[in-house]
Order: sequence, then C-alpha cells, then structure tokens
Amino acid sequence: MKIIGAGFGRTGTVSLQQAFERLGYPCYHMQEVMKAYDRGHVEQWTKVLHGEEIDWQALFSGYEATVDFPACVFYRELMEAFPDAKVVLSVRDAQSWWKSYSKLIRLVLRTQFFNFVPMFRKFAAMNNRLIDYVFDGQMTEEACIRRYNQHIEEVRATVPEDRLLVYSVTEGWEPLCHFLGHPVPEVPFPHANAGITELRKKIIEQFWHQGIGKLF
Repeated sequence: MKIIGAGFGRTGTVSLQQAFERLGYPCYHMQEVMKAYDRGHVEQWTKVLHGEEIDWQALFSGYEATVDFPACVFYRELMEAFPDAKVVLSVRDAQSWWKSYSKLIRLVLRTQFFNFVPMFRKFAAMNNRLIDYVFDGQMTEEACIRRYNQHIEEVRATVPEDRLLVYSVTEGWEPLCHFLGHPVPEVPFPHANAGITELRKKIIEQFWHQGIGKLF
C-alpha cells in the first residue's frame, strides 16, 4: 500500500480512485467490497467494525491505494500496517458534502429490497454497522456535519505534515502529482461521479452482476 485515502465518501473519491489508477496505483473503493465478496471482504470488514483484528496486508493484496469508506475510517491502523504509505485527505465544503452524502444514504436504504439475496443481506448489515460506527447512530444533519469536520481535524492532528496532503479534486493533477512525485499526465483530471442518478444505476448493475443474476 502506497497511498491511504483518509477522506470520507462523497468527497470526490470516485474521481480520486480513477486518478490514482491513471497514475499506476490499483485503488480500493467501497465498490471493491462487493466485487471482492467471494474473497471474503464483507466478512473481513464486518470483523473490523466489531473491533476484531485482521490481516491488512492480505485484505489489500493487489491494491496500492485506498479511498472512500470503509478504509478511510481506519487510516490510523493502515498507517501502522503500511508505514511508508502517504495519506491523502480528500475534502469538500461540509454543507455540500452533507447534501450529497444524505442522498447516498437514502439510496443505500432503498437498495435493501435486494436483501432476499444472502450476499446483499451481509453487505447491508456491514454497511449499517459502518454507519453506526462512524456516526454513532446520530444521522441528523448537524451530527453528521460535526463528525465530518471532526474527522478532518483528527486526520490533520494525527498524520505527520510531510506524510499528508489535504486535497480537493477541484485542484486537479498538480498538487496530487507533486505530493506523489509523479509527472502531471497529459489528460484531463477525471471527474467520474455524475451524481446520485448515475450512482443508482451503477449500484443496481453491480448488484445484478454480483448476485441477483447468479440466481437465474
């Protein structure tokens, strides 16, 4: 692992995942949890969220970067497991983050009609545990924004300055490449997230290919 993404989901993490991969770092995003279901990733994250220790090296085998939930919550553990990795804290305006994140939560709750498939029941249970773990069961706007800001300050206070980049995807390639020691690619910075409508489509497609389609 060379890059630990410490930013919460909905801070441009899909774009950042694609940027890391464009720079040559295979990147682990929440979407990978479901893709790696057959390799036990849902079970592994469930253990972590209940306080059990796991083999981080084994979990992230084949990846060189992380972004998004659930990995961002465990940046301290990942810093210990991968002492040479740099940390990128993706950020955006707190009110804008909440507007996007609250829509995502409503979408995730609606996808629970897939729970007749065992793998989705397990994924939903893991996701519900993650939300409780991060926000302590307090899902009001005020509480979530407070936790979002608190997380940013915790990362700033924890990660050594020479190991940390606080970054917005609106800044493009330059600060990211400078931090990682890469030349700037001669392609536009990816802006991959088209919004909740596109995300809904991706989730349904992924659920179909990973589980429902296997029933027929």
